[in-house]
Order: sequence, then structure tokens, then C-alpha cells
Amino acid sequence: MYIFTELELSLSLTVQVDPHNGMDANGYAVLKLFVVGLIVNAWMMGGLSATESFNIEPTSSRPRKACNESRLEWEVEVCGEAFKRDMAHIDPQHWCNLTHFISEYHLFTLCTETKSLTVHCYWPNPLVESYIIRIHKHFFSNCTMEQHLPIRPMPRAGPDLQRCIINA
Repeated sequence: MYIFTELELSLSLTVQVDPHNGMDANGYAVLKLFVVGLIVNAWMMGGLSATESFNIEPTSSRPRKACNESRLEWEVEVCGEAFKRDMAHIDPQHWCNLTHFISEYHLFTLCTETKSLTVHCYWPNPLVESYIIRIHKHFFSNCTMEQHLPIRPMPRAGPDLQRCIINA
């Protein structure tokens, strides 16, 4: 309603009396507003509702090709070989530190995604996931989730802390 109020104001401010047709300024403004209202109403009613206009199906008219899993196996193997070559340039003692090979790993996952889509397969998919798990077992099986935190010495107990311990 706020939009129409601004529209009404702008229409009533721009209307001038036309001495040739005999219509006063208010009548002409009401007529213009009525016409604009009809146009806006027709435009809004002619549109689809949100549920009718939202389509989750692909818009492509051609049918989706079947996933070529045998070719995908070969393609992800190509990605894995490239990753293995890249990892050969990294000292194995750094294989558990992602900052040393994040770029290579990114290229590997990007490769598997691209190859999956090229052969009309979804990504991720079970075949690619199992290959990625094999790569992880090969390179990262000795890595642990534990973080080794430096051990700090315990602070000495001052007189206030000793009093709290004794009074407890």
C-alpha cells in the first residue's frame, strides 16, 4: 500500500488542468490512478504464484544420459595418478599437515568432480568416494586426529591459593 500512496502523490503533483477537455485536476488524477491500478492488477494477477513458477526439474529438453561408471573408474584413476605425482614432491613427514598439500588435494577433488560430470555422473558418488578413501588410506593412514599441545608447567601455589586449598 505504501507504493500506491507514493504513486498517488506523484500523479496528483504532476497533473495540470487541461482547459480544452473541461476535466478538473482531481478528476484527471483519479482517472490516471485508476488506469495505473488496472495495469498493475492485471500484471500481478497474470503472474504465477510462487509454487507455480518454481521448478526444481532441469530445464534441458534432452534426456539426461546414463552415468558411464566404467569410464568414470578410469577417469578418477587419472586424477589419482596426478595426485600421486604431486604428492611425490612433498616430503612424507609433511603428509599429515594439510597446509603442505592443500593445493594438490584441491586439484585432486576438483579433478574427480569434473571427470564425474563429464561422464554424466553425479558428484560425489559411491564410486568416487571409495576411490578417495583408498587415496586417504594410502597417504594419510598414519595421521592421527590428536593435537599435541605443549605442556605448560603448573603455576606455583601462592599464599592465597594455599589458603583456599587448606580451607576447602
